[in-house]
Amino acid sequence: MIDTKKEQERDELHRAIWAIADELRGAVDGWDFKNYVLGTMFYRYISENLTNYINAGEQDSGNTDFDYAKMSDDEAEEAREGLVEEKGFFILPSELFCSVNLRANNDENLNETLERVFNHIEASAKGSSSESSFAGLFDDFDVNSNKLGSTVAKRNERLAKLLHGVADMNLGDVKDHDIDAFGDAYEYLMTMYASGAGKSGGEFFTPADVSELLTRLGTVGKTEINKVYDPACGSGSLLLKAEKVLGKDAVRNGFYGQEINITTYNLCRINMFLHDVGFDKFDIACEDTLTAPQHWDDEPFELIVSNPPYSIKWAGDDNPLLINDPRFSPAGVLAPKSKADLAFIMHSLSWLATDGTAAIVCFPGIMYRGGAEQKIRKYLIDNNFIDCIIQLPSNLFFGTSIATCIMVLKKGKADNKTLFIDATGECIKVTNNNKLTQANMDRIVETFAKRAEEAHFSHLASYEEIAENDYNLSVSIYVEAEDTREKIDIVKLNAEIEEIVAREQVLRDEIAKIIAEIEV
Repeated sequence: MIDTKKEQERDELHRAIWAIADELRGAVDGWDFKNYVLGTMFYRYISENLTNYINAGEQDSGNTDFDYAKMSDDEAEEAREGLVEEKGFFILPSELFCSVNLRANNDENLNETLERVFNHIEASAKGSSSESSFAGLFDDFDVNSNKLGSTVAKRNERLAKLLHGVADMNLGDVKDHDIDAFGDAYEYLMTMYASGAGKSGGEFFTPADVSELLTRLGTVGKTEINKVYDPACGSGSLLLKAEKVLGKDAVRNGFYGQEINITTYNLCRINMFLHDVGFDKFDIACEDTLTAPQHWDDEPFELIVSNPPYSIKWAGDDNPLLINDPRFSPAGVLAPKSKADLAFIMHSLSWLATDGTAAIVCFPGIMYRGGAEQKIRKYLIDNNFIDCIIQLPSNLFFGTSIATCIMVLKKGKADNKTLFIDATGECIKVTNNNKLTQANMDRIVETFAKRAEEAHFSHLASYEEIAENDYNLSVSIYVEAEDTREKIDIVKLNAEIEEIVAREQVLRDEIAKIIAEIEV
């Protein structure tokens, strides 16, 4: 059932975000400018989060008129140590979002004010257990960038508009987790910019429908999981879907990921905070997952969801150490240097818990290409790690029209068969892109859960059948496409032809008679 009030609030919020982005971006490329909008939203969020936390504590103690924003900085300093321990950060009353926004129009040094505030917030976490969660979070918020304006005055004018615009957004009270307005606003902004940014933006963002499908596939039969992991986590949208699909607190030990791009890594950590994930519940690292994995010592993950970059270059056999890496060595061969896709698959398999599931978006070429990739597929099938291959519709992702696939991996399968699902028709068209509806997702997940055979949609292939096909995992080999051409009734057609021939003969006879009469 759709909550109409919630939908109205969401539409209103989306319109406000569009208006602020539209007014403010000006000469700034949309994909760059989202860093400013999201950074400001994050600043507002943590300011209100801290203020509400302190106010609630005071009000519970009977101090009903207390407001942290009205305290003096000197008085507030006394609480710094305790707050950093509890919340992971500290902000002085004069440096809260509401305070800076109030003074913005009259602050000739607004750019310097914001830079100082951001530095102070990051510095407040130094030396504490939250340091890694806050370090460098505002690095992409360049208050002195020429993109904001050619002079300090112009830059400050735009920064003030940015603060006012975010202040006017109806984001509700941060205590109200049901609406999840901050998180929803983040997702809308990412979608808005990704759809207009092509590959430069879209590669960092997995659409919400695909994210939900991956998470549902990975959590069939489960009500909670220990942790969720994404080896190429981008802005974190996939990681956070686990909580949305399973419910609050269903991810017991948190969200783990790795991202090579530092800007996107910062976005991911901001996204965690905007979705009310505490600093002690996420561990996002910024490194190359394939050559410098950061979660070696963690307990294996019960859920892995990922949309790794398609066919990127990697070190491969140029690095002699990699063939002995316990993640890659079992297959006896490394993924080609020009195509790292199966290296991400092998990495994910290595990080997967024995009772876990990994659902990974794949480039279709890895399902049928020969050479090293065929050898890795053979290893995965021979050891019964591939649970399901799903062919998705084309045009689901921003910036690419490719019809991608999903590979589902499990270490503890109940049978030694692989399910193939042809979901190319499971979508609706929305503007230039295709989209998965709830009904589309339900059909795919239900077929996956039941491991059901359905003509022209799914097939449960035996190990022998896959081996006979030289370990080619293309869905089209196992699921016969439905013949939608018009069916012809041969008997009926022959009867019609006979009738036409007979009529022709009658006509010929009539014409012959007429000619004979003329000649006489």
